[in-house]
Amino acid sequence: MTHKLIADIGGTNARFAQVTDTGLINIEKYLVADYPTIQDALEHYFASYPEAKFTSVCLAIAAPANQDWVDFSNSHWSFSCQDLKTALSLEHLLVINDFTAVAHSLPVLNDEQIIQIGSGHAEPHGNRAVFGPGTGLGVEHLTHNASGWTTLDGEGGHVDFAPVDLTQMVVWQHIYKKLGRVTAEEVMSGRGIVNIYEALCAHHGQESVLTEAADITEAALAGSCKICVEVLDVFCNAMGTFAGNLAINLATTGGVFIGGGIAARFIDFLQASKFRARFEAKPPISGYVKDIPTFIINEPDHGLIGAAAYLNQHLRSAP
Repeated sequence: MTHKLIADIGGTNARFAQVTDTGLINIEKYLVADYPTIQDALEHYFASYPEAKFTSVCLAIAAPANQDWVDFSNSHWSFSCQDLKTALSLEHLLVINDFTAVAHSLPVLNDEQIIQIGSGHAEPHGNRAVFGPGTGLGVEHLTHNASGWTTLDGEGGHVDFAPVDLTQMVVWQHIYKKLGRVTAEEVMSGRGIVNIYEALCAHHGQESVLTEAADITEAALAGSCKICVEVLDVFCNAMGTFAGNLAINLATTGGVFIGGGIAARFIDFLQASKFRARFEAKPPISGYVKDIPTFIINEPDHGLIGAAAYLNQHLRSAP
């Protein structure tokens, strides 16, 4: 019996799973540092399931995936797609960017795996967008056509950040003085939380004593630091404005989704924030985005789920 394998690979962890007609099974997590090459990691997984003959593999990677040679900037792994396919005797090897996988998860996530923020109604085949604050800021659009779902790749995290209120102007000035250019990623990411915190501490004449995004977020959620609460407010407000921009860019009547590893840690705070108000604050066309829904992905395996959806769609259309 032939089997399908998917993987979600970052700089630290590589997560593997098998695809069945009913979902994912045999999910395993390996440390990248434990394996000299990606082939070694894959062969270890293969050896763990000797009864399976893997013929189709999809790798979702945190690296550019548009050429044969793949080089991970945040780990020691690198490989040739064609050489890996040959070495593992695969019929199909698909290598995609991790946010391409995240985007392909959107049409298959169920109501228990997403949480709606505010109002709006999704059109089943409407364009969709997803962005994910994490180490950086991933952005992807998804559109439907006769052959299924297609991603529209880009580097949306590196667009210029435009402040929309006086507090955001304080943040913008702080980052501009430090870097000379202010991108969305420098505000909506882990280091973005630190940037906002440093800017507001300086603005309020207080010493910035916290250096990690997780510590700032924890203090905000505990209510133990007034500036940290303000930081998280600024962060959520900025995400709302950014999500609204994505909606306008491609008429995302299927919704705008938040993925990544940061926002899911403070869903209640996000729900209570001005995120949705900022999303809709697009005069003179506020009515254009009012009916577009916004969601946060509350499913830790959404990268694997998306890789499986991408692989299945490819196999259905393969000759």
